[in-house]
Amino acid sequence: MSRKFLETDGPAWVAEGLISEAQRQKLLARYPPEAQALGLLPLLGSVLVGLSALSVVAANWQALPDALRLALLLGSLTGAYAAGAYFLRRGNADLGHGLIGLGLMLFGASIILTSQLYQLVGYDVSGLVAWVVAGVALSYVYGSRLLVLLTVLIGAAVQTYCVQALGSFSYATAAMVAGGMGYYWWRRPDAVSSTVLAAGLLWQAGLLIVVLQAKITWFFVPAMFIYAAGDWQPNRAGGRALQGPPLVAAYLFMFGLATFGETDTYANVLRPPLLPYLGALGAVLALSVAGKRARGRLDTLPDWLLLLPGFYLPGGLPLAVATLVVLYAHAGSVLARAHRQEDPNQLTVGAILFVTATMVAYFKLTWAFLDKSLFFLLGGVLLLGLSWYLRRRNAQVLAAVPPVVPPASVPPAAPKSSSTSENRLPND
Repeated sequence: MSRKFLETDGPAWVAEGLISEAQRQKLLARYPPEAQALGLLPLLGSVLVGLSALSVVAANWQALPDALRLALLLGSLTGAYAAGAYFLRRGNADLGHGLIGLGLMLFGASIILTSQLYQLVGYDVSGLVAWVVAGVALSYVYGSRLLVLLTVLIGAAVQTYCVQALGSFSYATAAMVAGGMGYYWWRRPDAVSSTVLAAGLLWQAGLLIVVLQAKITWFFVPAMFIYAAGDWQPNRAGGRALQGPPLVAAYLFMFGLATFGETDTYANVLRPPLLPYLGALGAVLALSVAGKRARGRLDTLPDWLLLLPGFYLPGGLPLAVATLVVLYAHAGSVLARAHRQEDPNQLTVGAILFVTATMVAYFKLTWAFLDKSLFFLLGGVLLLGLSWYLRRRNAQVLAAVPPVVPPASVPPAAPKSSSTSENRLPND
């Protein structure tokens, strides 16, 4: 239920006598009006004006004197921050944070253009790391989800540049994103920021695996460490949001094993040394179990089914059956948890996972039985068509029934006066 729904349908409820006006006002008080978001027109207009100015400057950049270039960079940077602070003081948080984010982007552009202007050493990434530091600092100062998103994206861009252009991994960048933004997430476990941070950290972990040229399954050790951090978060919604991207990555990997898992062919890519890998993953599992026990979330322990190292099995039928069993067990655990908690969203997710596992099993194990597949296809189409027809017919029948008008309320009968009986003589 929302306030808008109460405002539109509430007067009709009062008129029909379902609730009183006082009750409607109490319901409205439980859903205070949301703060009016600033329209996108001023923000889009500012962006277009800024892009126009940038295009003019870029077209004549090489012809401008060095002093004028620096003045333009410093002026645009200072102007963006000043305008953002001004609108924040005026109460326009959306536009203010947008301009602060624009200033952060201009700060990075100033670093790059200044390096080109003075022909600084191209393999020094200290300036780009300073860009990440500025993003972390602004995120703490203003507490904006937009700045968190920009900082994580900047960290991913800087790390990608280091890996692709320089062939090295910037541990300082990874530490700033993981440590700085991780502490921010711990203090402010917003669902959107948690998801963005987890995705950014997974990107950092993937680039580290690429630089180290390690087996790709080592990726799941830091990925599940991120998952374990979500188990220790007191805010359950924020913790589950952080765990979403690692679980998606683990599920996609298990899905790929079930569908294309010929590990004998890709053994040199998937199979790390057994004992070190299981030891590292077991340590993360122990940390996760401790967090679940401390926060009372042991019902989510079946999430770890997706991390069973089935890629050590030989390829072909054994691996296909093992991974399908894991997918079914994981889907069943999600459905069971959804029924216990009466969570419709989790119930939908569990149903989708179960159907996905069934589709994988069907196409992986019974694809050769074309006659059976056609039988199942026709049967499923008929059942779906029958269900649609019955629902439509039911809706038509209900629409044809006239609405039941409640009977008019009869005023209670007036109590009989006792004055007559009191004044009546006993012999009357």
